[in-house]
Amino acid sequence: MGRATDEGWRRMGADERFDAVILGAGPGGETVARRLGQAGRRVALVERELVGGECAYWACVPSKTLLRAPEARVEARRIDGLAEPSQRWPEIARYRDHMIHGLDDAKKAAEMEGHGATLVRGRGRIAGPGRVVVGDRTLTAGQLVVATGSADDVPPIAGLEAVPVWANRELYTMRRPPEDAIVIGGGPVGLESAQMLRRYGCGVTIVEIADRLLAREDPETGELLARTLAAEGVMLRLGVKPVRVEDDGGRVVLHLEGGERLEAERLVCVAGRRPRVEDLGLETVGIAPGPEGQVVVDDRRRAGDGVWAVGDVTGVLPFTHVAHYQGDVAADDMLGTPRTADYRAVPRVVYSDPEVATVGLTREEAEAAGIDAAEGTVALGTLARVDTYGVGLEGFMTVRADRATGVLVGATAVGPLASEWIGSAVLAVKARIPVATLLDTPMQFPTFGEALSYAVRDLDL
Repeated sequence: MGRATDEGWRRMGADERFDAVILGAGPGGETVARRLGQAGRRVALVERELVGGECAYWACVPSKTLLRAPEARVEARRIDGLAEPSQRWPEIARYRDHMIHGLDDAKKAAEMEGHGATLVRGRGRIAGPGRVVVGDRTLTAGQLVVATGSADDVPPIAGLEAVPVWANRELYTMRRPPEDAIVIGGGPVGLESAQMLRRYGCGVTIVEIADRLLAREDPETGELLARTLAAEGVMLRLGVKPVRVEDDGGRVVLHLEGGERLEAERLVCVAGRRPRVEDLGLETVGIAPGPEGQVVVDDRRRAGDGVWAVGDVTGVLPFTHVAHYQGDVAADDMLGTPRTADYRAVPRVVYSDPEVATVGLTREEAEAAGIDAAEGTVALGTLARVDTYGVGLEGFMTVRADRATGVLVGATAVGPLASEWIGSAVLAVKARIPVATLLDTPMQFPTFGEALSYAVRDLDL
């Protein structure tokens, strides 16, 4: 694994003084470093692994790369008169390696240098107000930013430490797909991982403690994905708890509550993430982790006097786009132009096939908030675009509007490229665009985006 070194970076004496020190060079840390650097501030960016963080090398980028090849193959299968292309793993894996730069962060490190940041390699620890220790170096600054991200949250299963376990890093940098795998976790990463493995010929079983997939979303969303995965040959074990794991001659055996025994070549645990706060020295600046282990911040991303936190470590919507957004909010505050973070309209996407894209409140969340919400739904088959795109497609769009205000508070889109056509609903929720305005706005034909017009028309306000 190639890594940029400190050579070529600005070298200083024993007293290394900056305007800001940022712990973590993932998406949130990069954003703050870029913004402060462009404003002429002296910034130290501390990173113990790779500049770019989890997303660029072990999560978002490699996962979507590996998902795309079999997705294109299935798309061809749905179109009359089009031959199904072949699928060659060695070439796909080489392209995946190209996309993650062979786990070499030299290019991203150089980008940070171009923005004026000084990269400091190593594990950083806060040693008091305005002080960070990295190995034998002490960095001082009036502003500190914690952007250390998150780590795998391994479920408490007896015997897990005695068997090889794949999390997202091992899975998305794999040299070959396993013969079969057990995927623990029926959330977004679990679904993406299971469908990806299945489409490369792997036998897959999903184990999920909740009684449905995508338990965070409305039930019909998980039900549609369950039908889709089952039709592709993915086995589902929902509403069951894994209790014990063991090695049986090189095969992993997972015992479920109730006595069922599952066996596979690989055990993949992608059931969640936890904020990475271990040995950060937060106590030296009077910061105690919150109930979920997160760094608690206010709406300007402040965690304490002279300390800000951004990204997964805050426990707020662990998405790369949220980390970028929080980085911008924190940078504004640090530069003296404060604004507050607003999460009402943050889109969340599952890059399964069909894709799932949602924004705002689910049905359950709207009820819990005391909102009298009307719902409008349209089946994807209503749209002319579906027939031009292929046969056998399933999906829908549901919108949720507050009867009292006449504006959207949530939406769900399920179908091809839903991550792209959810955008109009995201803006409608964010800007509180009146439903009357949406009804009076023609959407281009034929597109999946037309679903918003039909769903809004179905609202009973």
